[in-house]
Amino acid sequence: MKQKLVVLTGAGISSESGIKTFRDSNGLWEGHNVMDVATPEGWQKDATLVLDFYNQRRRQLLEVTPNLGHQILADLEADFDVHIITQNVDNLHERAGSSKVLHLHGELLKVRSTKNPNFILDWTTDLNWGDSDANGHQLRPHIVWFGEEVPALEAALQLTRQADYFAVIGTSLQVYPAAGLIEFTPTNIPVFYVDPKPVSIPNLHNPLTVIPAIASVGMLELKRHLLNLI
Repeated sequence: MKQKLVVLTGAGISSESGIKTFRDSNGLWEGHNVMDVATPEGWQKDATLVLDFYNQRRRQLLEVTPNLGHQILADLEADFDVHIITQNVDNLHERAGSSKVLHLHGELLKVRSTKNPNFILDWTTDLNWGDSDANGHQLRPHIVWFGEEVPALEAALQLTRQADYFAVIGTSLQVYPAAGLIEFTPTNIPVFYVDPKPVSIPNLHNPLTVIPAIASVGMLELKRHLLNLI
């Protein structure tokens, strides 16, 4: 039986593909205040702005391709039972060939009903005001906005607790609850952290290997470390 490798990925693994998802220190995302485009309040205030913002992100996603970091994670399935927990809303892990991907913050290529959260559709074109479910309710991006519950969190916690190895790739560990997952890793399992600007991880009682590099470079080193452990 293959050992379970659980991987938490963030914006850093997709940035090399051209996905601009970082929020800078003044709270802007692609020139927009995140409170205007990534909160329920922003949706209530100006749904057209929110729809346009995600339409632009969706168009951008359809123009980019997975990078070496994504590919290495997919390749590791040959040796490990790999489960990816991603904060990213793109589908680059899936397109690279990863078969077990859990999206904490939703998916850009899906939409859902504003009244029925279980009514979810695949969606690759622009989403416009007036696009509705079968009952006439407006559709919205299938994104977990700030202030909303994270439906996939319990599944992510369960995976983390079952890990034989845990890796964090391309995230500053600043966005909760995703950043808190590392605290639920089994005691003493190896933990790896790949990021060009790694932060300190307080209260971690696991053996930690920090790889201060961009995802594609760091993933090559991570793969070597992991293969030496089996």
